[in-house]
Order: sequence, then C-alpha cells, then structure tokens
Amino acid sequence: SWFSRIGGAIKGVVVGILLVAVAFPLLFWNEGRSVKRYKTLKEGGGSVVSVGSERVDPANEGRLVHVTGRADTQATLADAAFGVSSPAIKFRRSVEMYQWDEHAQSKTKEKLGGGTETVTTYTYSKTWSGRPIRSDGFKHPEGHQNPGTFPYESEVQTADHVTLGAFTLSPALVGKIGNFEALSVSAESAQPELPAKAKPYGGGFYLGADPASPQLGDVRVTFQVVRPGDVSVIAKQAGQTFAPFVAQAGGTIELLQAGVCTAEAMIQKAQQDNRVLTWLIRLGGFLVMLIGLNLVFKPLPVLASVLPFLGRVVAAGTGLVAFLLAAACSLCTIAVAWIAYRPILGALLLAAAVLLVVAFRKRLKPGAGAS
Repeated sequence: SWFSRIGGAIKGVVVGILLVAVAFPLLFWNEGRSVKRYKTLKEGGGSVVSVGSERVDPANEGRLVHVTGRADTQATLADAAFGVSSPAIKFRRSVEMYQWDEHAQSKTKEKLGGGTETVTTYTYSKTWSGRPIRSDGFKHPEGHQNPGTFPYESEVQTADHVTLGAFTLSPALVGKIGNFEALSVSAESAQPELPAKAKPYGGGFYLGADPASPQLGDVRVTFQVVRPGDVSVIAKQAGQTFAPFVAQAGGTIELLQAGVCTAEAMIQKAQQDNRVLTWLIRLGGFLVMLIGLNLVFKPLPVLASVLPFLGRVVAAGTGLVAFLLAAACSLCTIAVAWIAYRPILGALLLAAAVLLVVAFRKRLKPGAGAS
C-alpha cells in the first residue's frame, strides 16, 4: 500500500544517511592507502637488489632483494579418500554436486493511489554447484529437495617446505603461488578400493550411475595441482628465507610472480595493481554514496506516486540529483584527501568538484535551459 511504502521509505532514509556517512571515510582512506602504496613501491624500486638463488649472501641480510629461480619441494601431496597423489607445491580437490537451484524474476507495477503490485515468478533447474544449495529456503521446496550435505568437501593442501634455490619460501609467499593446472587421474593411478559408486570420468571421478545422464545428488570430483616451477620474488632477506620489507613510506613489500620477471617489471605490475584497486574502491565509494542519497530522496517519489506517472517523473529527477551530488561529494572527498597527500593534484580535483556543484546549482535555478 501507499502508506506502507511511505513507512519503508522513511526507514530507508536512516539507512541512506548511514551509507553516506560510510562513503566519506572510505573514499578518504582509499586515497591515503593508494599514495602510501605508490611511495612504498617507488622506494622499493630504487633500493631493490637482484641476487642469485644459488647461495644466501649474509651481506644482504635485511635488504630488499629480487630473486628468481625454481620453486621446488620434495613433498608428495595426497588425497586419502581417493588415493590420488602427486609431487606438488599445492594440491586441490574440487567437489561439485548436481542440485536444484531457484531463479526468481520479479516485476513491479504502480497502481493508482500510490500502491504497488509485485509479481514474482519462481523457476527451478538442476545445476552443478561447488556449494550446498539449501532447498529449505526455496519458495516452493516441494519436489525440489536437495541432498543437503556433500559426501566429500573441497580442500587445498600445501607443501610444508618449498625452496627457491638456497632460500626457503615463507608461507605467505607460498600462498601467493596460484597457477593451478588440472591433474588427470585414472582408476590405475588411484587406490585399489575407490569410494562406492566412484568411477573415472573427465580426468577425475564421478559418483553416480551415469555421467551422461546426471541425477540429483550425483557428485563429480576433480583435482588440480601447482607443480614446481620458476618464480620471481621481491622481499626482505631474513636469514635463509624472506619477510615483508618495511619501507620508510610506511608500507610493506612482499611480491611473488610466476615465471622469470625482472625487478622493474614486478614493481610496475604492483603499481598497476595498486591503480586498479584504487579505482575499484573509488567506484565502490561512489556507488555507496549514490545508493545512500537515493534512499534519502526516496520519500519524494513515493509521495508523488499517488499518480504513477508523476511518481516516475519525480523518481527520475531525484535520481539525477542523487547522481550529481554523489559525484560532487566523491570528488570533493578525494580532492581533500589528495590535498593532504598531494596538494597540486588535490587542488585540481577540488576545482573540478566546485565546477560540478556550480553546474548543478545552475540547473536547479528556475527557467534554467529556457530559450
């Protein structure tokens, strides 16, 4: 009803104010984080020393070093349930189950008097999923019950000792190695007594009657490994291993890339990653502010929706206002942050935000745009 929509819109104003309040510090913090990371990497690029992996030189203790070589291990990782094993740095078992999944499609239309009517259509289909899908939360669970639990869980094993020439990689650096590749297995390479109903299929195992005609509750299991291979590391030399390097800028450097990469290329890649992350957080902060402002303005189109056409016009207008305000406020926040960290760029951004606000005010003046 119209009255319930008004009540919901008023409650949404409180949520909107909270979202706007969160967006400001998020945007400000992101700029500080970005500048700190940039300065840290720039400092690291000017002080990093490339060393060989054949021996550990005590003279480089505590310095930022760049090392390339073969990440290797003597460990053999194994899956106890299926008897599959392989010499590997990491070993992953992926489990999927054939289950019901729910799809909802809603369509809302406004009625004369300010009320709305929403019609939701629910459809169901079977799909492979790596997580249990709870059918008790379906709108129509009858006839769509899922088994609930997996007979086996997905898991990742990591070798305890991974070397890089004469060095030992720290757990944090080993965690950065993620170039998994498929491990194809067969009945001959697995243990003699496989789990019930398990049969080789697609390089892994299938638990069910017929892989060509999957049934509800059927399970397929595949395996992936990270094999020994070349890596490049930039970190602080700490004895025979590595640790995060703390720069004077306040940030830390602990980089690893697959393959043989120069120190310059690794620093450039890290700077590029920093720029991408900065823009993603900027976009996230702007969207949080935009959603918050839309919630703050929500009562206006609801009030006007006594006449559906008028409600849509007001909603379009408040949406435009929310967008312009969110853009201006986001730019102002970023500009203030940059003034604190980089005054010249901050001043330029602030000027752009002021121009946006001026343009916004002109648009709101009576007769704006009239000939």
